[in-house]
Amino acid sequence: MASQDEIQIQDEIAQLESRLHEAKARLSALDSSNPGIPFRPAPSPSPSSSTHFLLLLSDSALPIGSFAFSSGLESFAAHNARASFGAFLPLSLSSYACTTLPFVLAAHRQPGALASLDDQLDAAVICTVGRRASVAQGRALLSIWERSFKATLPSSAADDALVLKDFATLLRRESTKAGGEAPLVSAHLGPLFGAICAIVGLTLRQTAYVFMLSHVKALISAAVRANMFGPYQAQKLLASDNVQTLINSVVEREWHTSVEEAGQSVPVMDLWVGRHELLYSRIFNS
Repeated sequence: MASQDEIQIQDEIAQLESRLHEAKARLSALDSSNPGIPFRPAPSPSPSSSTHFLLLLSDSALPIGSFAFSSGLESFAAHNARASFGAFLPLSLSSYACTTLPFVLAAHRQPGALASLDDQLDAAVICTVGRRASVAQGRALLSIWERSFKATLPSSAADDALVLKDFATLLRRESTKAGGEAPLVSAHLGPLFGAICAIVGLTLRQTAYVFMLSHVKALISAAVRANMFGPYQAQKLLASDNVQTLINSVVEREWHTSVEEAGQSVPVMDLWVGRHELLYSRIFNS
């Protein structure tokens, strides 16, 4: 036997269903009497903030100066009579992932350790030319953050952004230190990229993929300007399954690599990058 409360609830549900049926009937009558009123679909939701920053950080037009560097490609071509971009790409991608991607992932997982990770990466970089390129692009990215991105963040991310504010303060203090003293921070690209992606809401997987894709895009852009192939071939290569497979494979390989285990997997890459400055003529900075 149903209790008195259950009977009342069932009666209330029946009344609500009856009212809903009547309301639908009235709405149907209104629609049929006004056939000239066009259907207006509900507006689609705007992309989330994290998706917006994902597109910004993956844009080739992001002004971090990567167009000025070839990451050893120009030197590789000069030192190899039968230089092939197809042979260079997997070597460069593997090298960059082994040496830098663990720092990107670590900074995303723990943005508060940014200064320490930057110091560890600076100690791990052997090639002076490669270090200079990393620092130049990292400082450019930090400038973009301070001048452009920081002001657009919601107030909820203000506390997280203090990490970058403190880091920038250390960098400015470093520029005023007397000669001979060890710098407080260097501002390498990898750790800064990881920390910024974490603050703007990118996932760890998105951060890793975009970072490696940006390296591929910079290499392909350098190859086009070095007249190794044309822009259509460049887009075909970027869209290929081969590039996607290469990026995914190095991301998976380095996913659990600690920064203490990061290191050069292609030693000859440091030679190509380092000998770039000895070229008789060159169009890139590295």
